[in-house]
Amino acid sequence: MNSIVLVIIGALVLVLGYRFYGSFIAAKVLMLDETREVPSKRFEDGHDYVPTNKWILLGHHFAAIAGAGPLIGPVLAAQFGYLPGTLWILIGGVLAGGVHDMIILFASVRQDGQSIAEIARKNLGERMGFITSISIIFILVITMAGLGLPIVNSLYNSPWGTFTVGFTIPVAIFIGLYLKFLRPGKIAEATVIGMALILVGVIVGPSVQHSALAPYLTFNVKQMSLILAAYGFIASVLPVWLLLLPRDYLSTYMKLGVIGLLVIGIILVRPTIQMPALTQFIGGGGPIVSGKVVPFVFITIACGALSGFHSLIGSGTTPKLISNERDILPIGYGSMVIESFIALMALIAATCLPTSDYFAINSAPAAFAKLGMIPKELPMLSQMVGEHLAGRPGGSVSLAVGMSYVFYKIPGMKGLMSYWYHFCIMFEALFILTTIDSGTRIGRYLFQDLLGKVYEPFKNRNSWFNIIFFSFVMSFCWGYLLYTGNISTIWPLFGVANQSLAAIAFAIGTSVLIRMGKKKYMPMTVIPMAFIAVMTLAASITNISSNYIPNHKNLLVVLSLILIVILVVILYESIKHWIKDLKSGEFDNVDQNTTV
Repeated sequence: MNSIVLVIIGALVLVLGYRFYGSFIAAKVLMLDETREVPSKRFEDGHDYVPTNKWILLGHHFAAIAGAGPLIGPVLAAQFGYLPGTLWILIGGVLAGGVHDMIILFASVRQDGQSIAEIARKNLGERMGFITSISIIFILVITMAGLGLPIVNSLYNSPWGTFTVGFTIPVAIFIGLYLKFLRPGKIAEATVIGMALILVGVIVGPSVQHSALAPYLTFNVKQMSLILAAYGFIASVLPVWLLLLPRDYLSTYMKLGVIGLLVIGIILVRPTIQMPALTQFIGGGGPIVSGKVVPFVFITIACGALSGFHSLIGSGTTPKLISNERDILPIGYGSMVIESFIALMALIAATCLPTSDYFAINSAPAAFAKLGMIPKELPMLSQMVGEHLAGRPGGSVSLAVGMSYVFYKIPGMKGLMSYWYHFCIMFEALFILTTIDSGTRIGRYLFQDLLGKVYEPFKNRNSWFNIIFFSFVMSFCWGYLLYTGNISTIWPLFGVANQSLAAIAFAIGTSVLIRMGKKKYMPMTVIPMAFIAVMTLAASITNISSNYIPNHKNLLVVLSLILIVILVVILYESIKHWIKDLKSGEFDNVDQNTTV
């Protein structure tokens, strides 16, 4: 299969989806109103509610939603072949992911930037609001642990990678101070400076790897897990303008730049996709994803096609920063289709590797030995990048190798293979970190919303005690799960949790449409909700019976059962409310500009 054909098809599908389906939803269904006052201006406080330039906010939102998911999920799903992942990315991104993201962002903007739990409370009642609050916190903890795994697996025992990624933190803080105090409003200027400094970190990396600093930058898996949790805590405590926003929009331009280079590389090199369209593992038994292609492709690829985590960003930081309702279309739907394109590029990069090399990287050594495959170019690639590549499951390493594999085939680039590899690792890690800091901050909001109903002072968002305490609670919860888990146990659980949240968000979005008097548009949320709910329940049951119970993972069995109960209860309660609202007819002729 020629990789250029997939690039062209993917770009056309996603652009047309944005132009026609996304625009239709914005204009006809949600009726976005650019004259309406938004929460960032009504509640401006300089800390959480901050009117933000559309392009900076697009960068933040995109970076926050596009963490590890669009990079890692497609790579892991390549085990089934390139075709199932490609179809789900393109169809899911246009008909499910973009709709999901835009409707939840719209609902939160219309409800003062409140969380998805508060939106549920208003549209589905107090009991559902409480159940949703508990459920989302539970799901978010699992999701954060799942998203943290790839960065741990790619940075442990890698002083070059650890230095390069760590160097981006002071760079982001410097850019935040630069835009706040030194050169306010000079976004392009700050971006150029920030990108240049980030590249310095990559260039200096080799000298660090062989210096006296290397032992102090070499961490094992457990140590890296603790460091990541500590970072999430610190990032959640600091004001958004100091670390979160500059890191996110710098990361976005970095990601778009790298993907742009990858597209150019594919056009120049014209690599052949070496993975077959369908592999022998579509019926299950694979070394990376143990289940069958249906339903597991739908939980393995989440953020590149449909992701419940996006609803937390869309009802977390972004609605408190958006400066005009008309920006909901490019920020909500637009970010999703860009992410889908990146997911497709990640899939192509991974499947351009020799098939045996792909499995050697993504499988544990014992599992790979059972496949009877012999690595083809992996020994040479390991030598060229300066890292041991075999047996590094999680997707991030094989993606970086796949991208480097394309880049080094460009004339004159062969000698830069190690730089390309570590640059790609840094670029992946940057996006995972943006998800970590946004997700931890959102968890802090959710804990405050929930416990604030029990103890009123907990609601105070400006209290430093609350900020520090709830940031620590959130970081500890997901950090513990990350510390004690691994890719074979946490990623499937993450996929189930993430897609359960997507189904819940669609249920809430459907209630919003009904209460806007838009019941004729219910199918655009109900159909993807029903589909992903069925796939998620099927995958969860399979995980329990064929993975967790045989391997005596009792905690994961309990967590999975809780997820099943949560999803079934919330969908049941939501449907009851829909029927009640539809029978009453109370919302058939409401003013479309009222708060939903």
